[in-house]
Order: sequence, then structure tokens, then C-alpha cells
Amino acid sequence: MIASIRGTILSFTDDTLIVEVGGVGLRLLVPSSVFDGSVGVGRQISLFTHLVVREDSLTLYGFKTEEERTMYETCLSISGVGPKMALAIISTLSPDLLRQAVATEEAGIISRVPGVGKKTAEKIIFNLRGKLQTDFINTGGSALVDETDTEVIAALTALGYSLVEAQTALQNIPQDAPDDVETKIRLALGYFA
Repeated sequence: MIASIRGTILSFTDDTLIVEVGGVGLRLLVPSSVFDGSVGVGRQISLFTHLVVREDSLTLYGFKTEEERTMYETCLSISGVGPKMALAIISTLSPDLLRQAVATEEAGIISRVPGVGKKTAEKIIFNLRGKLQTDFINTGGSALVDETDTEVIAALTALGYSLVEAQTALQNIPQDAPDDVETKIRLALGYFA
């Protein structure tokens, strides 16, 4: 199995990279988190990978972190969730937000993923319960996202930002900021400016 690659980006689209490794161009399907501003033709990139072997194809998926790859593989273990749906989950929800949705059993967060309805979201939560460490969101040990933060994320996604973008903006709000929805939305929008 191919565990990781490092090479030069030859081309890219919204969800695909062509990376030259040792004179061979590898096509990788990637989540949106890979496109963080460091992606450009001719630039070097390192990705953790997962190879999906089918009777008629070999498809390589690339991830920015090992945590994303592990989350992807965990999603693949759910009956009815295939490689493309698992990639959509990882593209739409950060690992922290997915953990929070499972811990609080908020199917609404997972149903925001394109192609995932309420019943599938509930099935994902049921299957991921116990498989994900949900007692904290990140390595800093911070508490789960509270109701105010959930409202801020909902407002930002309603404005067209992805869940990952909304969560990133929320995490960049100063800790000493007032804990009201309007202020946090204003500060989050300032992050995007």
C-alpha cells in the first residue's frame, strides 16, 4: 500500500491533484483542506495517502494530515459509506467538528455534507460512536463547541462558507472576546477579510 507521497504538483482542480513522484504523475483525489494556499503548479507537496483497490480501478486519495487519513478510513468502515462519500465528509467537516457532531449526536451537522441525508447522518453517528475519541475536540483538550459557537458556524455556512472555513474562523476568534453570537459572527467575518 502507498502510505504517503512527496512530489511536485503538475496540475490541480477542485478536488484532484496530479503530483509527479520520481518521474511518474500520480492522480490523487483530495479533500478541500489540502487547498490552503500552499497548492500551486511547481510547488512541492507531501500527503498521507489511502489506496482504494477496485476490480476496475486503483484510486489514490491524499490527505494533509495523518488524522484526516485516519478519519477517512474510519468513515470508510461504515456500511453504505463509500470512498467518495467519505471524502465529502472529510472535505466538509474537520476532524474536530465530526467528533463534536458524534459526541453531541447532532445529525444536522453531518447532514450538511453533500449527498448525506438525515438517516445516513444518524447511521454515521451511530457507527462512529465509540470509534472516535470524543471527550475533547483537539490536542489542546478544549471543550466541545458550545451552543453559541454552533450558531456562529450555522450563520457562516448560511453565508456560503464551508464548515471547515467556519470552524477555522471560529478558532481564530480571540479567547477574551464576548461570548455572544453577533460579536463572534462579526469577528469571524473579520477573519475572512
